[in-house]
Order: sequence, then C-alpha cells, then structure tokens
Amino acid sequence: MSEIQFADLGLSESLLKAVAEQGYTIPSPVQAQAIPAVLQGRDVMAAAQTGTGKTAGFTLPILQRLDNGKRVSGNRIRALILTPTRELAAQIDENIKAYGKYLPLRSAVVFGGVKINPQMIALRRGVDILVACPGRLLDLYQQNAVRFDEVEFMVLDEADRMLDMGFINDIKKILAKVPANRQNLMFSATFSAEIRALAKGLVNNPVEIDVSPRNSTAHNVEQWLVPVDKGSKSKALIELVSAGDWHQVLVFTRTKHGANRLTKQLEDAGITAAAIHGNKSQGARTRALADFKSNEIRVLVATDIAARGLDIDQLPHVVNYELPNVSADYVHRIGRTGRAGASGEALSLVCAEELEDLEGIEGLIGRTIERRELEGFAPQAPLPLSRPKAPRKPKKPKQSSGSSSAQGERSNSAPRNNSAPRNNNAPKKPANGKPANRSGQSASKDGAAPSRPRRSQRGPRPSSAS
Repeated sequence: MSEIQFADLGLSESLLKAVAEQGYTIPSPVQAQAIPAVLQGRDVMAAAQTGTGKTAGFTLPILQRLDNGKRVSGNRIRALILTPTRELAAQIDENIKAYGKYLPLRSAVVFGGVKINPQMIALRRGVDILVACPGRLLDLYQQNAVRFDEVEFMVLDEADRMLDMGFINDIKKILAKVPANRQNLMFSATFSAEIRALAKGLVNNPVEIDVSPRNSTAHNVEQWLVPVDKGSKSKALIELVSAGDWHQVLVFTRTKHGANRLTKQLEDAGITAAAIHGNKSQGARTRALADFKSNEIRVLVATDIAARGLDIDQLPHVVNYELPNVSADYVHRIGRTGRAGASGEALSLVCAEELEDLEGIEGLIGRTIERRELEGFAPQAPLPLSRPKAPRKPKKPKQSSGSSSAQGERSNSAPRNNSAPRNNNAPKKPANGKPANRSGQSASKDGAAPSRPRRSQRGPRPSSAS
C-alpha cells in the first residue's frame, strides 16, 4: 500500500503549496492522525515527543478552519495556542507564518522578557491565531489588550512541561475566561495522571493519539557516554569538539551559571559558542539561536527550559554536559537530534556523582547506555557499573501567586539524587585517542552479560513537517 501524502489529508491547495515549499510531502504519524481529526472538529489528546512534527499536526488544520470562518474583531483572537517557553512560542509562530503565507489570516506571538507595548499594538486589530506564554497573556488581558469571547480553538502544547513549570493556576484562569463552546487540542510528551486530570477540564470526548512508546528514544540516535571526572568535563568536551571537528553541537547544562561558565571556557579554547537561558534577554537568545542555525557559532549551550521549542534541522550532536535531575528531560534533550528520520548522536559526560541520575535514565528508557572511554580522561573517581532502576518522579512545583510576565524560567528547582556512588572498576583505557566501544555494564538478573547496543541500520525516512 502506498504511503499517505499531505494531499490525502483534506488540506486546501493554499496550505499544500506552503507545505511543499517547506520541502514536505509525507506527513509524520502524528500529523496523519491529528490533521483529519481537527478538520472534523474533534477534540484531540496527543502524546507526542519533540521532533514528531506535532506543530504542523495542529497548525495546518486550524489554519484551514479559520480560513473558512468569519473575520476577527478588534482585540479579539480566534485560536489560542499556549506554550511553556518563549523559544517554543516563537518557533510555533514561525511555522504558522510559513504554512499560512497564502491565507488572509493574521497571527501574533506574545511572551515575557520583552516590552509589552508592541504586543498590545499588534493585538488592536485582532488576530486569528495568538501564540502565547500564560503569564504575559494574563498581563495583556488585565490591561484590556486582548479579549477571549471569540476564541474558537484552544491548544495546550507541551502540557507536561507547563505543569512542571508551575503554570497550572494560570492555565485554569485562562480556561475560565474562554468560551465553553470551542475545539480543544492538547499535546504532551506523556499522558501522566496529572495530564489526564488537567484534560478533564479541557477536552470533550477526545480522539487520543499516541505515536511512540512512552519515554522511548529515537532508534536513529546513537547514544553513548564518556566516564569523566567532574572537573575534567569542560576539557573533555573541548577535546571531543576539536578532534572530531564537530559543528552545530547543542550542549545542555543544569544551571544558567554553568552555561555561562562553559561558554567562556569554549570561547577561550577557540571554539565559537553562545549560551541561552532565562537571564539572557530575548534579543540575545534570538541572536544566539540564529547564529547557531547559520553555523556562525559551533556550540550552543542551553538550560533545559530555555532549549524547549528549539527546532534545528539536521542537528548532528547533542551533549549532556551534566545529566538532568529529572530523567524524562534526557528524552526531551536528545530528541533535538535525529528528527524526521535523520541520524543523530547523543553523548553524555558522566561523573561518579551522577550514578543515580544515570540509573534513573537507563531505567526510564529501558536500556543501558554504551560507555566509551576518552583517551587521557580516564576518571580518578571511576564511574561504577550502573543498575537501571525506576526514576524518581519530579517534585510538584510550588504554585506562585499571580502571573509572571517573564516566561521560560519559572522553575529551576528539581529533585536531586544524593546517594553515594558505589566503588567499582572503570572501563579499560583504549589506544589511539578515540573513544572505545565498551558497554561497561553489569550482568543482567539471570547472570547473562547484556548485549552491546547495536547501531541502527535503518535508512533515513522521508522528511515530515515540524
């Protein structure tokens, strides 16, 4: 049976033309399921990880339905898309403009960290689609710059992250102000109990879509780790980037201060780099991302929240400079590479103190991560053999009173794992300065040694819209 095409989904010629100009012909699984459901007027709950093309899954059918409807009034909106971070909001707005270029519709994006007056001016004539972070949206509502009485479509994107960041009260305030008679779409990496509880007050008899196994990682992303002492991580990263002649490397750190420090160390070593996090102005973050996409800089250092929504075609390398405290963030991080069937590489620099974080991650993804030792960086404090286990659930954030206009760094706290590492021997040191392929893992429960992870031999799939 032939593969489904975008032309088979019931989209208008104007939208198909715009999609084709972006280089897409074959929809991803979430697009193939979500687009017809939205066109039919159904509510949708979709479990879709980053990189699955979920943005086009809701923007394309919404654009078509808006084009067939009435025009918007001043200070009103017809479709509201809520996102947790500025970067994700800006990315969705870019996609809307690209897909809707041949339609007579207006769109806008609003978030904190920038002046509010230009956003108020943009809303005066009304917009068909508004992409917003919750705090700034409520600020605009309180200043009578936006009204919700004409909202026909409501989208919650990355709902799991919005709950993690403590936006639940803001979301409930917004839901209380929009018309009850509307179409609702919810996209989340997982359908946790908290997400389903939120869905009860949002979606009505929804079409449920689950396009990938929970907490799975892409088969076309090669995952490996380098055991290294904490104090040697920056030098190890510099060695890997320089010796491998890596370009477009996305590096994750736990903290904003750590991102700044690592960026300076890379620059001092002659590697062009920039950092993005909540303390950076929106202008600085936008410039850094643009320079990274255009290969003006080789390394982009980011915190988890700031990197949410980054969409970079053919990103070859993701590096976990520090493992995340929340295991699910590992899946989100490495999901930045290996998109649309392309191959990618995800490397983690892991010290002995991060053993429990590593075990939680391996338990979550259901596999041990291959170890490769980097010549000259064998750790003095060996990384013990890991025993994958169920990860701890993240603590629920404290709810803040009132809304905040600054979006994207609402919560920096996450549970830390502080158990002492077990003593064991480190993997053996190879020659030639190249990381050696060694699993370095303990035996399975029945005593058999685990098999070495295989490299994916699967060829690239046809690209799908993001």
